[in-house]
Amino acid sequence: MEALTATERTIPAMLFASAERYADSVAVADGDVRLTYAQLRDQALEFGRGALALGVRRGDRVGLWAPNTHRWMVASLGLHLAGATVVPLNTRYRGSEAREILARVRARFVVVQSGFLGYDYATAALEALDGDETGDVLADLTVVDLAADRGDAGRRVLGREDLRERAATVPEDRIRAAAEAVQPDDTSEIIFTSGTTGRPKGVLIQHGPALDLYATYAQVWGLREGDRYLVVLPFFHTGGNKAGMIVSLQHGLTVVPMAVFDADEALRLIETERVSIMNGSPTIYYALLESPKRESTDLSSLRRAATGAAVVPVALIERSRVDLPFERLVTAYGMTECIGTATMCRDGDGDDVIANTNGRAVPGVELRVVDAGGQDLPPGESGEVLIRGANVTPGYWEDPAATAAAIDPDGWLHSGDIGHLDAAGNLKITDRLKDMFIVGGFNVSPAEVEQVLARHPLVSEVAVVGVPDERLGEVPKAYVVRRRGAEGTAEELIAWAKERLANFKVPRSVEFADDLPRNASGKVLKRELRSAFGG
Repeated sequence: MEALTATERTIPAMLFASAERYADSVAVADGDVRLTYAQLRDQALEFGRGALALGVRRGDRVGLWAPNTHRWMVASLGLHLAGATVVPLNTRYRGSEAREILARVRARFVVVQSGFLGYDYATAALEALDGDETGDVLADLTVVDLAADRGDAGRRVLGREDLRERAATVPEDRIRAAAEAVQPDDTSEIIFTSGTTGRPKGVLIQHGPALDLYATYAQVWGLREGDRYLVVLPFFHTGGNKAGMIVSLQHGLTVVPMAVFDADEALRLIETERVSIMNGSPTIYYALLESPKRESTDLSSLRRAATGAAVVPVALIERSRVDLPFERLVTAYGMTECIGTATMCRDGDGDDVIANTNGRAVPGVELRVVDAGGQDLPPGESGEVLIRGANVTPGYWEDPAATAAAIDPDGWLHSGDIGHLDAAGNLKITDRLKDMFIVGGFNVSPAEVEQVLARHPLVSEVAVVGVPDERLGEVPKAYVVRRRGAEGTAEELIAWAKERLANFKVPRSVEFADDLPRNASGKVLKRELRSAFGG
């Protein structure tokens, strides 16, 4: 694998270099569509010319509201070639949510794929909101619909052929000049946080730091030219975008995108596409483990896998080592504000490190664990995790107050995660600050309770929240997804917990569920679980 050069620190420069280096290799395998690196570059150039024809200039913001497909990749890369800042939108957003973000960034136009999950994204993007400022800010919004050959000029909707016709009016030397003008410190994306704790904030991501980080990431993880990467995390998220699509294009991998995760379809793709690399939230691996088709599927091509979340269940790592044939399944940790990655396990790490920690800081990244007063804590003591490095965002879009609250004057990002370091520098995330609750004056870490319950043979997945109690203020409640074919009762789980936890940590009730509410990146939405109790 060739190292990233100083001239490849923008997405346009990286794309051009990879198209030369891996010209005839398959860059993306999306159903019947196979695009080589050279073909992907050429299609991106055409899309970029169309963007210039629509008036896009360096630094303009353009929304991208579509699922994981080759068309998303072409559109995103084409917009970067034109010098635009891409604003990926969560495909679960409805019209009002998307329009709020498009208005906040004053989007030049928005690219959609109507029909995905039965939703008309084009119409949703254009709908005026009564009494909302977006009606004025987005009065002239134009939509490019990747699902349509032709659009509707009267509604300001363009289809693929409409954009191609406009692209033909722009000479290629103009798009190449626009691409060359992009600088490493330009903003490549504004990725809005999930908004699970309030109004989404737009995280600024720059070309150079992101490419530097994922060049390192590829080396630490052990990616190889020719690997085939099943990208199940959404492209609008750093996990699917940077740790999926971009790292693949940097290093000569084939992207196998999934628009909607389905365990049986993922197993089929692993077998037919000879997938060797996977990355996903714990729920992805739970679904593969629980699928009735797993044992009859040829998974021998699988080589490397990674997972990460605020807390990764130890039981999941232990099960995966036995029932999924990865040479290596490692844990990692990061967040959008540090371009998705801060720590990773390494080759040579023992099973205990992989199962019980999130690995060590990747090169170029510093970690601290501090108490409530900001003082450093010794190994083994838990506090808030702080991160510093070139991977830390320069801030939130037009929100200096939120930026100052998250990043201190010395450049440390305050993660909001609770964890501790061991003597070797391995980080173990134990909880989120906002998820902690108090039972009769005692702090309870939901993750600690979840780790215990996850080891019961009945449990596939579990989430613990605090719910109101007249006497104690709050008490633990567990939501449990059973393993396939498992039988058992809530009383059994409560008894299991009583044998292993202090009484105040033991769930007072257990509710069985078919699944847990999640956002598109796989994070359990505990706010939704608490809301049933007025939390």
